[in-house]
Amino acid sequence: MNITLSVDSRLVDEARKAAQAMGKSLNQAIRDYLGQLAGEGAIDDDIGEVRRLSAAAEGRSGGQRIDRSALHDRA
Repeated sequence: MNITLSVDSRLVDEARKAAQAMGKSLNQAIRDYLGQLAGEGAIDDDIGEVRRLSAAAEGRSGGQRIDRSALHDRA
């Protein structure tokens, strides 16, 4: 689908430079932004971020498993 926008020419020039710095055309940068705005890829990005953080985390459990009943044992 083609979309027509009214945008200040200075803004377009600056946006084009920014897109070029990212190795993209202005058209591709706008498509990517609209995809983000619509939520495309958000779940995959979130899953990737959780995996990255999990791999980088320094857990301190020493491999010890926690027994669910022990968590509720208050005696």
